[in-house]
Amino acid sequence: MSDYSEKLKASAEEAGRIAADYLPENKGLAAELMESMAYSVNNGGKRLRPVLLLESFRACGGEKELEKMLVEPYMAALEYIHSYSLVHDDLPEMDNDMYRRGKLTTHAKFGHAQGVLAGDGLLNYAYETAGKAFQNAMASGNETALRRTIGAFNVLTNKAGAYGMVGGQSVDVALTGKSIDAPTLEYIYENKTSALIEAALMIGGILAGADEERIALLEKIGSACGRAFQIKDDILDETGTLEEIGKPVHSDLNNNKTTYVTLFGLEKAREDAENLCLRAEKMLGSFCSSDSFLSWLIAYMTKRVK
Repeated sequence: MSDYSEKLKASAEEAGRIAADYLPENKGLAAELMESMAYSVNNGGKRLRPVLLLESFRACGGEKELEKMLVEPYMAALEYIHSYSLVHDDLPEMDNDMYRRGKLTTHAKFGHAQGVLAGDGLLNYAYETAGKAFQNAMASGNETALRRTIGAFNVLTNKAGAYGMVGGQSVDVALTGKSIDAPTLEYIYENKTSALIEAALMIGGILAGADEERIALLEKIGSACGRAFQIKDDILDETGTLEEIGKPVHSDLNNNKTTYVTLFGLEKAREDAENLCLRAEKMLGSFCSSDSFLSWLIAYMTKRVK
């Protein structure tokens, strides 16, 4: 498999530029809100979800002319949702983290209330931004593009909401400090982490015009990838350093949270993450070359920790 490290760096920079370009201007009486939203989005990161969305679109044969019209608004929207989730995740009521990616978290820099509002603003603005794809499709008179963006919007809202990321996060918060069994932990990981990765792959496929069978397969790939990604994050929290992960280590332990590592141990966590990675790669290989950037990206996300 090729080493696409430089391509990932360039793709992440482009995704960051797209997300920054769609942000509202820092002006008017609500300028501090806009500033805190921009700070949250521009605070680094690998932009894995918008990059996944774009590469899924391309792997499914999406037309180049639809990238600017449909794909870019959804890339920005997905990054805003991910960023808002991190802003709220860092709050004192949640993980109470003061650093994210080596910088002050939003609430640490702007204050608690503004941190809450920055997250609220980003979530709502994500849907405003996705709505630009509707406007672009209608302005072009492209009925096919319009139907695709409606399908993509349904996935975006579902995977980000009570039946997806927020639902998983709510169970995670409710059970912090309590004993969690394996099925419950799997539910949390499937929704809290996997849901947005599933959304990225599915939206890319939908905007490219993939059939229902392919979309269902992309969802399964995202599920396996997301769970492996979260298990690896648990391993990092146990074995990594502040310099490696850009935020305090042992955060889950300090917050008395059950993780895959605390439930099953490091060795099984590594083994299960590897098996999930192999499952995702096998499913992706049914329609995508093992030497493609998307295949490399899935492997990179799930094998980022030894």
